[in-house]
Amino acid sequence: MSEFSVDVGSQDFQQKVIEASRRVPVVVDFWAPWCGPCRTLGPILEKLAGEFQGRFILAKVNSDQDPELSMQYGVRGIPAVKAFVDGRLADEFTGALPESAVREFLQSLMPSPAEPLRQQARQALARGDAPAARRLLGEAVQLDPRNEAARLDLAELLVTTRDFDDARSILDEIAPGARDGARLEALQARLTLARASSGDADPAALQARIAADPGDLEARLEWANLLALSQEYRPAMDQLLEVVRRDRGFRDDAARTTLVALFNLLGSDSDLVREYRRELAAALNR
Repeated sequence: MSEFSVDVGSQDFQQKVIEASRRVPVVVDFWAPWCGPCRTLGPILEKLAGEFQGRFILAKVNSDQDPELSMQYGVRGIPAVKAFVDGRLADEFTGALPESAVREFLQSLMPSPAEPLRQQARQALARGDAPAARRLLGEAVQLDPRNEAARLDLAELLVTTRDFDDARSILDEIAPGARDGARLEALQARLTLARASSGDADPAALQARIAADPGDLEARLEWANLLALSQEYRPAMDQLLEVVRRDRGFRDDAARTTLVALFNLLGSDSDLVREYRRELAAALNR
């Protein structure tokens, strides 16, 4: 074993894999002495661990000695390789791959050359310099077109600056093979909400219109969008539900569509989403 390869078990998995992966990618090889394909893949991984010189750590788990760990991580056949980055499972494969395929797998885990530009863009945004952030993110995407995080960052910035067509184009390009599906869905939902808002509505005027005429569904819908964009989700959902109750077909079912976008934004684990899904179902089925 090289200095970049370690044996790991249940007792030190958290330290040597999960915690260590916050500093450098950790590639876990689940193997067993009797496994023929393991004897083929193991030396390839060992060789590449030495060649990469610490750009990743190879962690070896003997599945016979530690079946609980294999069960915990869903190992159903060996060799099984699972890569951890920033404390979470980032990618995996099962079976003995040729060296070229293993090398490609490892390269995909390495920090992108676009990452420094992405971090500079974050700093520019923190200073309130959106044009600089957009330029830096554009350079990052050009440098590494496969960097999904940079592309999502750019889409998020475009939603914020109301460049909706460019944001939609980026999100549509990412969607078929997206790895960060949760963030993609959240941005798609934000785009839906932002498109629905005129961007220059006066909150006080909208509230006055609703107070004067509770049936002013246009004002309710616009007010709901402003509330949602301000992350005031419960009152936003209340307004949207009222529109559905009064006229589900208003503006081509816009209230229900916006509610669904909010559900996607907040995620199915949200108590608020569960509550308002029930309310929406009741409103639609009354």
